[in-house]
Amino acid sequence: MSSDLTAATGAQTGSFDIAQASRRLLEQSFNEGNLAVIDEFVAPDAMNHDPATPVEMRSLRGPEMLKRTVSMYRQAFPDVRIMVDDVIAADDKVVLRWHSDGTHSGDLHGLAPTGVHASVTGVSIDQWKDGKVVEAWVEWDNLGLMRQLGAAPPAGSMGEKVGIGVQRLVARRMRKKNEG
Repeated sequence: MSSDLTAATGAQTGSFDIAQASRRLLEQSFNEGNLAVIDEFVAPDAMNHDPATPVEMRSLRGPEMLKRTVSMYRQAFPDVRIMVDDVIAADDKVVLRWHSDGTHSGDLHGLAPTGVHASVTGVSIDQWKDGKVVEAWVEWDNLGLMRQLGAAPPAGSMGEKVGIGVQRLVARRMRKKNEG
């Protein structure tokens, strides 16, 4: 079920609706591979904040950052679909709550294809100025995806318990280092 809520506080300027533009940017770029929509709606120096961004891409700005991100996920999940569940817009910001699914049939930043049909949920916030996204924040279930692809141990598994034990040892060592 999808709902749209646009506050009457400037989320629509003239005939330009930033809520609709954010939705179009997300859905058309990922679902259709439409990279032209990225050039249309992303400012040249736009900043993107997504903890899942690979290290070598973190210095990228503007349309190039989103184009590389879209290409990376479309290569790994050629049948990727992102569906917007909720849209909230106020002033110069748009919040999108979304879910996505696709079959992992290509390399994902070093992870070999698994054939797994995976799904995640996420939230994106776009800040708009002069008809372009100037800054974006994205939070999504990275750990859930890694578990589905076999790159992180399942919840409650022996692998998770071993990982927690190792982390406790490392944490103890770090505390000792920081005390002295």
